[in-house]
Amino acid sequence: MRPGVVRPRPVIVLLCQNDAAREGLVTAVADRYEPDYRCLFPRTVEEYEADLRALADEHAAVALVIVALGQGDEHGVSLAAAARALHPRARRAVAVAWGDFAYFREMFESVTTGAVDFTVIRPRHERDEDFHGALTDALHEWSAGDPGDFEAVRIIGERWSARTSWLRDRLARFDVPYGFYDVHADEGRAELAALGLEDPALPVVVIRVTPEPTVLIDPSNLQIAGLFGPAANYDPSLDYDLAVVGAGPAGLAAAVYATSEGLRTLLVEHEAVGGQAGTSSRIRNYPGFPKGISGGRFAARTFEQAFSFGTQFAFTRSACSLRPGQDGRRHEIDLSDGTTIPVRSVVIASGMHYRRLGIPSLEDLVGCGVFYGAANTEAPAMAGGRVFVVGGGNSAGQAALFLARFAAEVTVLVRGPNVAASMSDYLVRELGASPNVTIRHHAEVIGGGGAKGLLDHVVIADRVTGERETLPANGLFVLIGSEPHTDWLGDAVERDRWGFVVTGPDLRPEPGARTPLPLETSVPGIFAVGDVRHGSVKRVATAVGEGAVAISYVHRWIEEQRASESAS
Repeated sequence: MRPGVVRPRPVIVLLCQNDAAREGLVTAVADRYEPDYRCLFPRTVEEYEADLRALADEHAAVALVIVALGQGDEHGVSLAAAARALHPRARRAVAVAWGDFAYFREMFESVTTGAVDFTVIRPRHERDEDFHGALTDALHEWSAGDPGDFEAVRIIGERWSARTSWLRDRLARFDVPYGFYDVHADEGRAELAALGLEDPALPVVVIRVTPEPTVLIDPSNLQIAGLFGPAANYDPSLDYDLAVVGAGPAGLAAAVYATSEGLRTLLVEHEAVGGQAGTSSRIRNYPGFPKGISGGRFAARTFEQAFSFGTQFAFTRSACSLRPGQDGRRHEIDLSDGTTIPVRSVVIASGMHYRRLGIPSLEDLVGCGVFYGAANTEAPAMAGGRVFVVGGGNSAGQAALFLARFAAEVTVLVRGPNVAASMSDYLVRELGASPNVTIRHHAEVIGGGGAKGLLDHVVIADRVTGERETLPANGLFVLIGSEPHTDWLGDAVERDRWGFVVTGPDLRPEPGARTPLPLETSVPGIFAVGDVRHGSVKRVATAVGEGAVAISYVHRWIEEQRASESAS
């Protein structure tokens, strides 16, 4: 946001036609939110629809739409759902009275099918914090895509650039408020002029949390990370009890439990917290979050827990190799910044990465219409366009639903005959209920390109008939056949033929050798958790569980080592 520009307040729209319920809802919302939001309270469906159209015409930022559901508001679900067409970023909710059980099934079904984002019980008394907690959670998630007036980082670069896309995605996943300025637009040129730069290498990154703004020209990831405290707080000379490699759900959980139980812990992550789960727009089957939670917010909260307990982090560093200790010596991990970390124990949680399409014409357009992963930061740019999502798992389903908020058409391309075997039922149902989402089975991307350096078409083949079809496309999001991120391990631990790390009872130790602990690899003191482990269940909850359980075995291993050291 340019200095001196006044931002209009975001908007909350509330429709309740039942006079008996209306006053309590309106009062609760107005008293709490009107200082920071522009609140509209239409009395009729006609006023409500007119308000939504007018807000769209003025390009207003609608943050939240609430529609009552109950007597006098029987069509609350469909009215809330209809708001998405005009305001795709707005969070949509229905509000019901506690005890109005006649509408509860419809209320919960509306979330299952994606008609609304969440449900809320109407205020039952003054300062009903259950009601406000639901609303503020929704507003927090909405604001994650809008930094407001505060930009900790400014990026000046080309809109369609692989490097710029990568930076925007990683900053968003670290929950860093940033602003992007297209170098080909007036605001971008004005930013460069204000910095006294003429035709610099792009992107230009301005860090605005230092005493004086720090200007980095085409910086490395390490340069950027070094200016943020949690990313640069590790000391390679310290005596670490545990190194966790990978900051997905499994690795973060391991770090939380390890540091909370007194283990000096280093967490190594080469990209961003959350792993593949961190890119999910909505995780709805994790216990304890009935309204669901975005993968980014889940990751940010768990990262905060680990940091508050004392975990140290080596962000934007990759683990390059692992050398198991021999005869009581410590294991050693070589990092991409040239440091070597000696540790008593290791938890491998390096997760998965999406398999590449390997089509040269499409690989050349990565960041320019072609994206690996959900790339939620790119979704608004797909407004009104035609988008293809490749993949049949939960990640692909969640990405398709999020993109459907913006794109006119979303087509999910699945190689097999159905998605039921690889995708959770609630996602299958929600995709089926989305009017602008189509699932094509036996479909495979075999080509595509763009005449001006930006994707404009894809070539799809039917794997049964062999028929080929060239279709216009504004975006291609690839979430297929994840592969374990284990190449860095070499022969350090036993892996299966697909590269997954073998652990516990799946190992066959030599006769007389020590029996591996559950989750322990072929090397004592080195454990594997989450998606990277052979035989793991690819779900966030099980990854978190494995990360937590592994720490009990780490304790056992360290106690064995200390006892051995004392005896000698």
